[in-house]
Amino acid sequence: MNTSLRSFLLTSSAAAALQIFSAISGLSGTCSAQTDMELATYYYNSGSYEQAKLYFDKLWKRDKSAATYEMYINTLLELEAYDTAEKIVKARLRSRKDQAMAQVDLGDLYLRIGEHAKAENAFDKALDQLAPGRAATKRIAEAFIKLNQLDRALIVYEKGAKTDPNKYGYHYELANLQGLRGDHNGMIDAYIELLHIKPSYLRTVQNSFNRNLRVSSDPVQAENVRKKVLGAAQRYPEDVVFTELLIWYFSQARNFNAAMTQAIALDRRRNEDGKRIMTLAATARKNKALKAAGKGYAAVVKMGRSGRYYHAARRAVLEVQLEDITETLPLDTAAATQLSGQYETAVAEFNRNPEAALLMRDRARLLAFYLDQPQQALELLDEAIAFPGVAKEARSEIKLEQGDVLVFLDDVWSASLLFSQIDLDHKEGILGQKAKFRNARISYFTGDFHWAQAQLDILKASTSKLISNDAIELSLLITDNFNMDTVTAPMEQFARADLLRYRNKLSDCLTTLDSLQSHWPGHVLEDEILMIRAEIATRFGDHQTAADHYEQVLDTHFDDIHADNALFLWADLTHHALDQPAEAQVLYERLLVEYPGSLFVVEARKRFRTLRGDELAE
Repeated sequence: MNTSLRSFLLTSSAAAALQIFSAISGLSGTCSAQTDMELATYYYNSGSYEQAKLYFDKLWKRDKSAATYEMYINTLLELEAYDTAEKIVKARLRSRKDQAMAQVDLGDLYLRIGEHAKAENAFDKALDQLAPGRAATKRIAEAFIKLNQLDRALIVYEKGAKTDPNKYGYHYELANLQGLRGDHNGMIDAYIELLHIKPSYLRTVQNSFNRNLRVSSDPVQAENVRKKVLGAAQRYPEDVVFTELLIWYFSQARNFNAAMTQAIALDRRRNEDGKRIMTLAATARKNKALKAAGKGYAAVVKMGRSGRYYHAARRAVLEVQLEDITETLPLDTAAATQLSGQYETAVAEFNRNPEAALLMRDRARLLAFYLDQPQQALELLDEAIAFPGVAKEARSEIKLEQGDVLVFLDDVWSASLLFSQIDLDHKEGILGQKAKFRNARISYFTGDFHWAQAQLDILKASTSKLISNDAIELSLLITDNFNMDTVTAPMEQFARADLLRYRNKLSDCLTTLDSLQSHWPGHVLEDEILMIRAEIATRFGDHQTAADHYEQVLDTHFDDIHADNALFLWADLTHHALDQPAEAQVLYERLLVEYPGSLFVVEARKRFRTLRGDELAE
């Protein structure tokens, strides 16, 4: 091989080797950079700033990205390496990268070392150098919020809104910021503008009003919200979201009449065929706002017989009137008689429709228990049962009412036979369990406590929460007051008084209880007697006396089975009938603390949180 060829081959090999070495070195450098970043990030996120700094010191020489800068500066500030941090920030400023954020960082540094004048100057420059765009605006505003520079964060959002090409503004962010600043008026205004642009945020706004302004319990804030929402409804008449917000607000304030007025207007406006009204009426009824509920049902009835909710509303109107009349004592006999006539008219209007049978059932209860016409009630129920087309379940519901009327007549054996028949017909269903409970209650009324207890033990496992709770309550009553006492007479007399209460013979019931307490003063049944007296006082509208009875139960029988019942009912009376939400909140909280295993805990917690102003449950 000649010399020139050998020289060429050696030169070529060296060049190739050099290329391979360079590639490997480059790959190694890339892997090293990636490893450094991963380790730096890991130590940074775990709060190990000393270790993170070791890697960031190397990284910063070759990587001056925004992500590296942010973590490096925060690391230096956490380690109080202020001189190094200042150099890094000023270098960032000289590079003209993200000027506003760098000025905020510089201001943060000066605040940490007590150079307040320099900090103020840096913050002002950050505002002057704010870049356009939502991302930049939100980033700088959030940085100011983190430093508790809330007024400057407000200026950032206001400037950002002026340059926002979509004109969506920053209403959601502003609302939260105004809340932090304690400017509730500003927060409400921002939320209103947010809803004007994005009505889908309604639930978010409702939750915030309840959580931050406590509209359920703070009358000053509630009135402020009302005025501003009304103003928004007038300013933006085409935005139905403000009517929806008003309905929610009035419901929170328990002004269901005003809520219903708004709901009826919105239903007509949107041609909803009564759906919204029926939902609100059911809520009002549950909250004992019977007049508002009746107003809603009546509005649906007026929509005409062709409406999809007509029959349900027609019946509900009468049910609400029945509830209103029968819960107020002494009974308005004239009003009850007039209502009986309205039921009769409705039955004729339904033209022997199967639904008329349920109207007849409700009228029978009115006749028997309140107008003292049990025989006429039984005849009416017989007629309802014989109605053509009535479903098996509805027919059994009517038979349950028939059994109740027989108990009212003190014909407990005929009632028991009827309940047993229903139990057999619906062995595995809820109707069968309802009948079984009624039979167990008859055994209790008549003093056969052992048999009653055996049936109640079965019903405790009912799939119906209502039946299960009733069974547990009656079972505990028997266990606590009969099984522990060798003398049965007091319990038998109490059961007779309870039967009189069930038959609506309230004066006779109280007389029987007086006799029991006279013959057996200080008996273990005393808390049960107080509970019945409280219930009767409530029915007569003497809410303060009822509350006093419940309080007495807590004072003298705090460890008895009815203590949690008494506390919840006392809280409920204080909350609704006596309209003392602050005092009610204390009582609900007391139940949560003192009786954590109570059946009322879930509802008490919900009400407590509502009164406290927590976020609404879905």
